[in-house]
Amino acid sequence: MKREHWKIADLPLDQFSPGKVDPEILKIIKAAAVVEYNAHDYATYLHNVFPNDPLFQQATKSWSLEEIQHGRALGMWAEMADPTFNFQAAVARYTAGYRVNVNAAESIRGSQAGELIARCIVETGTSSYYTALGDATEEPLLKAICRNVAADELCHYKMFFDYLKGYLEREGLSRLERLKIGLSRMQESEDDELAYAYFAANAPADASYDRAVYTSAYMVRAYPFYQRKHVERIVAMVFRACGFKPYTAWHGMASRAAWWLIKTKTKRAINAAA
Repeated sequence: MKREHWKIADLPLDQFSPGKVDPEILKIIKAAAVVEYNAHDYATYLHNVFPNDPLFQQATKSWSLEEIQHGRALGMWAEMADPTFNFQAAVARYTAGYRVNVNAAESIRGSQAGELIARCIVETGTSSYYTALGDATEEPLLKAICRNVAADELCHYKMFFDYLKGYLEREGLSRLERLKIGLSRMQESEDDELAYAYFAANAPADASYDRAVYTSAYMVRAYPFYQRKHVERIVAMVFRACGFKPYTAWHGMASRAAWWLIKTKTKRAINAAA
């Protein structure tokens, strides 16, 4: 049975509390809104990469519509929290400087299964990210939005993972190959996508983009909201996508390493920002 998706009109808009808006969370929500809203480009890319799979193409069309709604909801909240913020102007600024290669005919991961692994990694990150933000914020409307978005992202992970199973049967990627793809996609969280989104949504109109500056600006605000439980969940989802059993001794070791890495990167970002 197809799940009934939530609507923006169903959100507790009357519970919005300006006095509970955290200005640092507001900055990263602005960035998140423009990234989510750009999902139509990713859908076009995925349609090109999977030209002979109409069922998957239809699934990604539905996926992109939900992602775009995430952008609308987050952008709406940001405009409520900061009346000077223009969401559509931020989107235009973002897409003018950062674009997905919608003309690609093949996956940049080397295979279709590899592409699905990468998508699982992305949904792992977003589901955990919005869960962490939902736990951290005291503003009721944002908390509701984050919980809805996090639940969607978990469903998206499951959707991509289900398709991954079929493609793995055809391509036979080893667990080591899957892990390499997963780790590679995780490292890309520090590329231009998020840094440029933070720049487009927060920087003054006359500012110049600098990846290092805006990566640090984003990380120093986003990473501190992660708790140990969020990191353990991230590692479990990555393990599943890469063919490893979660909640084992190896999972515990990887979770401790990931927690240490996040804390270390947070400190480095704070020092860089200073």
